[in-house]
This record gives sequence, C-alpha cells and structure tokens, in this order.
Amino acid sequence: MVVEVVEYRIDRRSGVATYLQIVQQTKQALRLGLLKPGDRLPTAKEVVSATAINPNTVLKAYRELEREGLVEPRPGLGTFVQRSLARPEAGPDSPLRAELSAWTEQARAAGLDRDDIAALVASVLDECFGEGRDQRLGDGAPRTTDPANGESE
Repeated sequence: MVVEVVEYRIDRRSGVATYLQIVQQTKQALRLGLLKPGDRLPTAKEVVSATAINPNTVLKAYRELEREGLVEPRPGLGTFVQRSLARPEAGPDSPLRAELSAWTEQARAAGLDRDDIAALVASVLDECFGEGRDQRLGDGAPRTTDPANGESE
C-alpha cells in the first residue's frame, strides 16, 4: 500500500532542530492513526521540495525513526511505516477526543487563543507527568513516589 498522508511543516523559529520536527510530526501522525504500517513516507526529494530544507536533514530524521523501529527504508522504493503508535483511546471517534474538543471550544469561547490553550495544556501535562508526581506503571495502577526515600508506595 502506498499512501502519502504526511505534509511536514517546519517552524524555523521554534528552536527545535528541523530533523526533530520531522520525527515529532511523524510520531504524531502515527499516534493519531494517520499513518499505518505499510504507508510510504514522502521521499527526501518531496520533503525538500515542499519545505526547502537540506535533504540530509530529512535522511537524518528518517534514520532516527528507523532506529526506533517505526519505519523501514526499502532501496529504490522509499521509506515505509513498520508499526503504529495509535491507541484506540486517542482515535478520532474516542470519547476522550470528543471531551477534549468540547473543552477546547469552551476555552476559545472564554477568549483564549491557540497559544494560551497550548500553554495551559502543556502546564497541566507537566503537572501530571512531572517528576515526583503520580506515575502509571505497566499495569495501569497509579503509583506515587515517596520524596523522602525515592521509593514507590
């Protein structure tokens, strides 16, 4: 299956290395189910044409994705997705996505713009996933770290 669903957008002012932006955007497409195993990523030439970046930057990003086992280069054919990062809980029809969409609309109605909302979400994510906070283990059970000795309770 040859499907091209990724169109990279490079923000030269972000402070994030260009190759990492490509890696992050590819992972986001994998998490959202926009890319599936067997899909072909755009060729380096196609990405260069669309973004005016160095082809070696694209190749560096694709090598990183390959190192992580997400894509596989096929000489003469392109680079293909090996595995997905999509989870049903984050799918387009999931209740969580619907709730987040409704919350985002409430935030916009309250006068927050995109950057305000992004900052608020980032702050909450930092609180939820930061050091010393509740952490979820593989079994899904919440665990807290005792700051006195660093051990899980």
